[in-house]
Amino acid sequence: MFRSSGYFSTPPVVLNLIIINCLFFMATALLPGDIGWMIEQKLGLYFWESNNFRLYQLVTHMFLHANFPHLFMNMFALWMFGRVLEYDLGGKRFLIYYMATGIGAALLHLGVSWIEVSRIHGLIAEYGAQPDLVRALVSRVNVVTVGASGAVFGVLLAFGMMHPNSIIMLMIPPIPIKAKYFVIGYGVIELFLGISNSGGNVAHFAHVGGMLWGYLLLRWWKYKRVIFY
Repeated sequence: MFRSSGYFSTPPVVLNLIIINCLFFMATALLPGDIGWMIEQKLGLYFWESNNFRLYQLVTHMFLHANFPHLFMNMFALWMFGRVLEYDLGGKRFLIYYMATGIGAALLHLGVSWIEVSRIHGLIAEYGAQPDLVRALVSRVNVVTVGASGAVFGVLLAFGMMHPNSIIMLMIPPIPIKAKYFVIGYGVIELFLGISNSGGNVAHFAHVGGMLWGYLLLRWWKYKRVIFY
């Protein structure tokens, strides 16, 4: 018999976040017809110039995922690191942290998108509405962003700050590394990929945004002496 306090136990907020994400994924993947696509269109995050943009998407996009590997990696990381943080912070404060970093990630992503869209608007103003520029504008405005990655990166950042000397075993290469170095390295890689516009359709600045907002929130809570680490 497993004890509820055992290593593999999952506290309620993390458990319910995983369940909700899985339910949304099953809805988008398994419901018949165009229902899955309609859910993504309504709840995924669009740039504010898109006709599909709704303010609530800043929250709802966190519960959708593009495919099963995307879902699995985010939920596994949430389970691995979020359990410890929920015990550290308490369920209510952990949920506030998770949601705040997810929304903060979305805001930074939209800010970077605004810079890119503004650049295309400038080119159109200078050279006219050339077909390739119009296509680039329509494509950039209407791209949809989904996933809990921003919030999960916030969770990873918090783990690295609150348990800096904990050992994380990497899979590739299979070597141990302290959490603080892992978080710093991962953050630098994501920032580089975002600036260099590498990594395909991955929203790297959303990952950076989750870490940034997580850092600011933890520092604020520490300054107010509501948490200690």
